[in-house]
Amino acid sequence: MKQLHIISFNYPYPPSYGGIIDVYYKIKALSDLGIKIHLHCFIDQIPGKIDVEIKEITENVFFYKKKKNPLLYFSGTPFAAAIRNSEVLLKNLERDKAPILFEGLQTAHIIQFLKDNNHKLYLRYHNNETEYYKGLSLSEKNLFKKIIYRIESLKYIRYQKKLLKKFEAVFCLSEKEYKEVETYSENAQLIHIFHGNQSVKQLNKKGNYFLFHGDLTTADNKRALNETIDLFKTLPQYQLVVASDRASEDIKRKISEVANISLTPIQTTEKLHHLLENAHGNILVSYQNSGTKVKLFNTLYNSRFVIINGNITDDPVLTGLCLYGADINEIRQKIITSAEKDYDAAENRKEILEKTHSDKAKAEEIVKIIFKN
Repeated sequence: MKQLHIISFNYPYPPSYGGIIDVYYKIKALSDLGIKIHLHCFIDQIPGKIDVEIKEITENVFFYKKKKNPLLYFSGTPFAAAIRNSEVLLKNLERDKAPILFEGLQTAHIIQFLKDNNHKLYLRYHNNETEYYKGLSLSEKNLFKKIIYRIESLKYIRYQKKLLKKFEAVFCLSEKEYKEVETYSENAQLIHIFHGNQSVKQLNKKGNYFLFHGDLTTADNKRALNETIDLFKTLPQYQLVVASDRASEDIKRKISEVANISLTPIQTTEKLHHLLENAHGNILVSYQNSGTKVKLFNTLYNSRFVIINGNITDDPVLTGLCLYGADINEIRQKIITSAEKDYDAAENRKEILEKTHSDKAKAEEIVKIIFKN
């Protein structure tokens, strides 16, 4: 029986944002191949129950509370890694000498405390954390947060170099990250994002609005939304729907002041899919160059036109399925062009996506690498 420990930076249900979407659908795809998953989750509060969707795809689920000590900001270890440390986790790992898959570098701080080398260690490299926190610092307007993010970015330079060589393989999300890891440690494997989509939706030729969706607590998404709002102020003939469960009062006020822009909650995956299926075009803009964003897959599988800038993906196959704008003026022109077009790309998307980006194929590749002996 093939068993695998997976250490997640959070509880992976519901799969409602980028990294956790990858974690949940990876576990599901591995479970479907018969792998017995021992899931370990670092969380703020231990939940009262484990969701049936997690129970069905795991052998065991363990919870560990993240440390609350603010003095850990002064540690040489990045804060996100320092707060994910547990002696109980170490004991639980020793019960089964199965391989360990760490979800993100922030979960890998405990490697130095493992008692022996009986575990083979693997990493899901969700971000180049140095670049990620540098990007957050540049996008953040709050001075205190800006400084904290910049310090975290600098801490990760040494942390990444030290840790990346300790893994049998590092599973990278994108070409960019694959090349970066290869320069550090020569153990990189390119395994694209797990996204949970099974088939490309067959949709009629026209949708009803343009859609912007995302977590509006992140500096990058807030900046992208502000740019998009300003853009649609100059395009009053088109409707923009902003979908998010996490909008500040400032964002709500800004949206309410523009007649052709509305805000709606997402709440469930079904609601998100309904919003995607009725959108004529999707606006995906980022100012962080961190590989392919998982929401790109949701839009390509479930909606019509997808308008992106250069930071949404570095995969030329995926870029070819989108309308690309190098700057805000080009994005504006893509909105106007797509609004007049009929959507007829479903068959082409189906052929490309189901051949190159299915979750099952990616899980089979991981199994082949981890259980090669």
